[in-house]
Amino acid sequence: MDWQPDWGLRVRMFVTMFLLFALYIVFAGVIAAYMGSFTVFVVIFGGVSLVQYYFSDTLTLKSMGARTVSAEEYPQLHSSIERLSQQADLPKPKVAVVDSKVPNAFATGRNQKNAAVCVTTGLLSTLNREELDGVLAHELAHVKNRDMMVMTIASFLSTIAFMIVRWGAFFGGGRNRNQGGIVVAILVSLVVWILSYLLIRALSRYREFAADRGAATITGKPSALASALMKISGEVDKVPDTDLREEAEMNAFFIIPLKSGVVGRLFSTHPSTERRIDQLRDLEREMEGF
Repeated sequence: MDWQPDWGLRVRMFVTMFLLFALYIVFAGVIAAYMGSFTVFVVIFGGVSLVQYYFSDTLTLKSMGARTVSAEEYPQLHSSIERLSQQADLPKPKVAVVDSKVPNAFATGRNQKNAAVCVTTGLLSTLNREELDGVLAHELAHVKNRDMMVMTIASFLSTIAFMIVRWGAFFGGGRNRNQGGIVVAILVSLVVWILSYLLIRALSRYREFAADRGAATITGKPSALASALMKISGEVDKVPDTDLREEAEMNAFFIIPLKSGVVGRLFSTHPSTERRIDQLRDLEREMEGF
């Protein structure tokens, strides 16, 4: 496999990590001042961060209701992932399945040796063998590009900031509390949440294009992934809103986002399916020599 490093993605990941680090410093300083003890903050926040980092794959799978499956349970799925992992020169990741009608897939984990690829039962019943290979190769490209770690850290920071915005006033209320400090902490958390939210979306859109290109390199069949994207997009539109809302919080990790409409497109973690398919068709023509 002629894998070319995506320097555009690497630069974006570096910039995102640098900005996130700056956000961490400001966030830690303000919240520590609000809590009144920097040591306590470092212990709590640092401890949770380490747990999130080292157990990101397990926590993500549990949050989605996914379970790790054996080769005996899903022989074809394991066979495909093992073959594609060899083609991508990657260790075989853990294989997980979510019992969901929503056809989708995602990859998680902190690095190439601690990764997991998860698919839904809806995806397995929707795609043919070549299309499924395209989707699995897309997820393995995320693992190859090492972009999951940045997304995990960014998502964690965003979640913590959002929790403070949502619950800060409720838990911070009290006669002996500095109400001004609470307001400042909430406002700073709101800014951190918005900025991390925007950083996640800016990086996520580009990384999807990069993973699509990576999938085309791994399989040599861009048209298979293009066909899969069209099928998944069409099936997602048929899923009831209640089912979509249960899984929408994982949008940044899915191969196809679950929100639609003008507002959904504006704040989407992914480029439009049409643009992705156009890119894959261009890659197909390049591979065919046209």
